[in-house]
Amino acid sequence: MKLPIIKHLTDFIEQNDADYVLETIETLESLTEVSSLKDEELDVIGELISNMYGAIEVDKLIKEGTPKKEALNTFMQRVLGSIDK
Repeated sequence: MKLPIIKHLTDFIEQNDADYVLETIETLESLTEVSSLKDEELDVIGELISNMYGAIEVDKLIKEGTPKKEALNTFMQRVLGSIDK
């Protein structure tokens, strides 16, 4: 996951709607079922999906009243914490 991408997607959600990102996630998840995709292509799609889910989570924190910067930091700390375990 990359914080600049999650931040950009969070800005996109604020300006538009989370439904656009959710529909894109569904589309990308569907693409992963194509049997001819190479591992590198699946990795890229997986990274995009992860960043989009991250932006959705950050958006939820913001809607719960967490300031954007704090929401981004909290989310990334959770991600890093889960990697360390």
